[in-house]
Amino acid sequence: MSDSRFLRACRREPVDRVPIWVMRQAGRYLPEYRALRTKFDFLTVCRTPDLAAEVTLQPIRRFRFDAAILFSDILIPVAAMGCPVAFDPAPVFERPVRTMADVEALHVPDPVAETGFVMEAIRVLKRELPTSSAQPATPPLIGFAGAPITLATYMVEGGSSKEFHGLRRLLAEAPDVAERLLDLLTRTVTDYLVAQVQAGADAVQLFDTWAGLLGPDDYAAHAVPYLQRIAEALRPYGVPIIYYVNGAAPLLEGIRTIGASVLSVDWRTRLDSARRVFGSEFALQGNLDPCALYGPGREIARRVERVLADAGRAPGHIFNLGHGILPDTPIESVHAMIEAVHRYGARGD
Repeated sequence: MSDSRFLRACRREPVDRVPIWVMRQAGRYLPEYRALRTKFDFLTVCRTPDLAAEVTLQPIRRFRFDAAILFSDILIPVAAMGCPVAFDPAPVFERPVRTMADVEALHVPDPVAETGFVMEAIRVLKRELPTSSAQPATPPLIGFAGAPITLATYMVEGGSSKEFHGLRRLLAEAPDVAERLLDLLTRTVTDYLVAQVQAGADAVQLFDTWAGLLGPDDYAAHAVPYLQRIAEALRPYGVPIIYYVNGAAPLLEGIRTIGASVLSVDWRTRLDSARRVFGSEFALQGNLDPCALYGPGREIARRVERVLADAGRAPGHIFNLGHGILPDTPIESVHAMIEAVHRYGARGD
């Protein structure tokens, strides 16, 4: 497992070809997932280990991906903190968190006692991945969590939004409330990821989808210190830490300081530009525009080749999309992308 193409790339070691997986690779674009969802609602799938494992395995059976990522949701530990959330289909919070009293009503959950179904899904997958893959080697399993800023963004807003003014307003009006919330979330995410690693996750990814709404100064003050705490707590376990930011371009200098080993950026930032900022001590992940997969195969191949060229031939690139795969993505386009990565990402010389 430690010699897998994906894990070697995370460690910036030579590989025979660039590995590929995609964010949200288990989910709504797959007909087998849609069929399963006619029988079970989203949260039931997340909270039932065998179902979560089955959905995780679906893309591994169908495609030649180099890693599996656990099927779950970033808000699972938030609900365990005492902040109930429903999906309709976007997340909706029964009680948004906006005052110190709201924050003090929360707690840091025991990840085994209160989200143990996630850890059991990981254990099921570690048993089933070797026999469920078309790959010659067992794909590593990626665990994940939302980063504190992104989780706080949802909790303060009370659901989804285009602008998420709520957290930025809270940081300005009541910074003590915001910082207390971010501290609780940091402790929750740390414990949650450590439990995933102890259950068998081979790598972890921190999703910071909404950190790009912050300016560089606010990101440095309100995101970086908490991310550094999470990375420091995970370091003794020796697993790769992947950090993804949507809207990363203004934040690159701060991102390089958080302590992750793999930095994943959205499609708006070219990987050669990111490399000039990050230097050679990090692996890079990304970053094809998910909408490119609506194009014809030859155009997908051209765009894949461009991403690979931007990443360069030095060790330490994991091919991925610049955001999650879209629900109506054609299956044949995913095959075309994977075939193009295999063709143009060979590293035999």
